[in-house]
Amino acid sequence: MSTAGGTRGTASRGGGALLVAGDVITDVVARYGGPLAPGTDTAAAVRTVPGGAGANVACWAARSGGAEVRFLGRVGADAAAWHERELAGCGVSARLVVDAEAPTGTVICLVDTGAAAERTFLTDSGASLRLGPGDWSDALLDGVVRLHLSGYLLFSEPSRALVAVALAAARARGVPVSLDPASAGFLQELGTERFLTLVDGVEVLLPSRDEACLLTGRRDTAAAAAELSRSVPLVVVKQGAGGALLARRGAVTAHVPAVPATPRDTTGAGDAFTGAFLAALVAGADPEAAARAGCAAGARAVERVGGRPPVPG
Repeated sequence: MSTAGGTRGTASRGGGALLVAGDVITDVVARYGGPLAPGTDTAAAVRTVPGGAGANVACWAARSGGAEVRFLGRVGADAAAWHERELAGCGVSARLVVDAEAPTGTVICLVDTGAAAERTFLTDSGASLRLGPGDWSDALLDGVVRLHLSGYLLFSEPSRALVAVALAAARARGVPVSLDPASAGFLQELGTERFLTLVDGVEVLLPSRDEACLLTGRRDTAAAAAELSRSVPLVVVKQGAGGALLARRGAVTAHVPAVPATPRDTTGAGDAFTGAFLAALVAGADPEAAARAGCAAGARAVERVGGRPPVPG
């Protein structure tokens, strides 16, 4: 195991840094006009782009301004240098642990180019979910005012242990922690009760509409948000074109409308919301204003291919 990059980066632009721990992935995005033709060819536009929910969040936070952004993740030697360059290009200071045994994770993103630009993921997590307690150092929290954890870390034993260590370290330093559940499919496999036990101590939960409803068994999104906020101090439910709901203490406190957009690819839209939301909080915004920033970033994200913001130059 070796490490690419470091924790040094741009000087803090706010009151402190945001640290994101999570997955960094190579995305192969295939955009097709459908329907898929089983057993033969379907014409598609195919691109290979950097991705991973955690890395995407870090990039959108850095590009949104207002905070120094750091990232902790695990990659294979096959793509470590490329991912480090791509993160740095977005202004993220990355500590990438290079796995000597597993390749970088890869996701095949099938994007229907119809009106909703909906996507289906085929996921090989590779090195990303091998991030473990041995990759953590409490020094990563030096100068950090917020820690964000990608929910994908809850879907393997090593990275679950990393989450527990990071949560304990953040709690000891008084650093608030946020988490995005990340995947309704993997969440269902993990189990909702186990998930809620694992995230005990998280102060901000940012589920999608489907994830909020899955976690509570509720069909109504507002009811799901309200119920989750009895366990987590602040719940922000991302609803895509429906905007975002904020809930505290068992009640919905705000509905922030979406920003109109013409979708090309919805990959990473939720990550864009989360990154901009967190950057705004670090810069001193209240949660409702931060959610407005998140909705604006989500709108920008769906109008481009891939899950990252544009790199300057």
